[in-house]
Amino acid sequence: MENKTMQRNLYRVLRKTGVEKRDIALSASFNEDLQFDTIDWKIFTYYLENIFNTNFKDEELKRLKNINDTLVLLKHTA
Repeated sequence: MENKTMQRNLYRVLRKTGVEKRDIALSASFNEDLQFDTIDWKIFTYYLENIFNTNFKDEELKRLKNINDTLVLLKHTA
Protein backbone atom coordinates (compact mmCIF):
# COMPACT_ATOMS: atom_id res chain seq x y z
CA MET A 1 0.00 0.00 0.00
CA GLU A 2 1.31 3.42 -0.92
CA ASN A 3 2.44 5.65 1.97
CA LYS A 4 -0.07 8.45 1.22
CA THR A 5 -2.94 5.96 1.03
CA MET A 6 -1.80 4.33 4.27
CA GLN A 7 -1.62 7.70 6.01
CA ARG A 8 -5.05 8.73 4.69
CA ASN A 9 -6.59 5.48 5.91
CA LEU A 10 -4.94 5.85 9.30
CA TYR A 11 -6.43 9.36 9.58
CA ARG A 12 -9.85 7.84 8.76
CA VAL A 13 -9.36 5.38 11.62
CA LEU A 14 -8.45 8.21 13.99
CA ARG A 15 -11.49 10.25 12.95
CA LYS A 16 -13.75 7.21 13.54
CA THR A 17 -12.17 6.94 16.98
CA GLY A 18 -13.30 10.49 17.70
CA VAL A 19 -10.05 12.37 17.20
CA GLU A 20 -10.57 15.92 15.92
CA LYS A 21 -8.95 16.67 12.56
CA ARG A 22 -6.94 19.53 14.08
CA ASP A 23 -5.39 17.13 16.64
CA ILE A 24 -4.02 14.69 14.06
CA ALA A 25 -0.26 15.02 13.67
CA LEU A 26 2.41 12.37 13.23
CA SER A 27 3.97 13.33 16.56
CA ALA A 28 0.67 13.29 18.49
CA SER A 29 0.88 10.83 21.36
CA PHE A 30 -2.11 8.64 22.01
CA ASN A 31 -2.14 9.00 25.78
CA GLU A 32 -1.03 12.61 26.30
CA ASP A 33 -2.13 14.52 23.20
CA LEU A 34 -5.18 12.51 22.11
CA GLN A 35 -6.22 11.43 25.63
CA PHE A 36 -6.90 7.81 24.59
CA ASP A 37 -8.58 5.68 27.22
CA THR A 38 -9.35 1.95 27.18
CA ILE A 39 -12.48 2.39 25.07
CA ASP A 40 -10.64 4.61 22.55
CA TRP A 41 -7.97 1.92 22.18
CA LYS A 42 -10.57 -0.76 21.53
CA ILE A 43 -12.34 1.37 18.90
CA PHE A 44 -9.01 2.36 17.34
CA THR A 45 -7.88 -1.28 17.16
CA TYR A 46 -11.19 -2.42 15.70
CA TYR A 47 -11.14 0.11 12.86
CA LEU A 48 -7.39 -0.22 12.30
CA GLU A 49 -7.65 -3.98 11.82
CA ASN A 50 -10.76 -3.72 9.64
CA ILE A 51 -9.64 -0.91 7.36
CA PHE A 52 -6.15 -2.38 6.90
CA ASN A 53 -7.48 -5.97 6.80
CA THR A 54 -4.97 -7.29 9.32
CA ASN A 55 -4.67 -8.44 12.92
CA PHE A 56 -2.23 -7.08 15.45
CA LYS A 57 -0.89 -8.74 18.56
CA ASP A 58 -1.47 -6.98 21.87
CA GLU A 59 2.30 -6.58 22.29
CA GLU A 60 2.50 -4.66 19.00
CA LEU A 61 -0.32 -2.33 19.99
CA LYS A 62 1.15 -1.67 23.43
CA ARG A 63 4.33 -0.35 21.79
CA LEU A 64 2.42 2.37 19.94
CA LYS A 65 3.13 5.73 21.53
CA ASN A 66 2.18 8.12 18.73
CA ILE A 67 0.60 8.23 15.29
CA ASN A 68 3.95 7.83 13.54
CA ASP A 69 4.58 4.57 15.44
CA THR A 70 1.33 3.27 13.94
CA LEU A 71 2.47 4.14 10.41
CA VAL A 72 5.76 2.32 11.00
CA LEU A 73 3.89 -0.76 12.24
CA LEU A 74 1.57 -0.67 9.24
CA LYS A 75 4.52 -0.43 6.83
CA HIS A 76 6.08 -3.52 8.40
CA THR A 77 2.85 -5.52 8.10
CA ALA A 78 2.09 -4.44 4.52
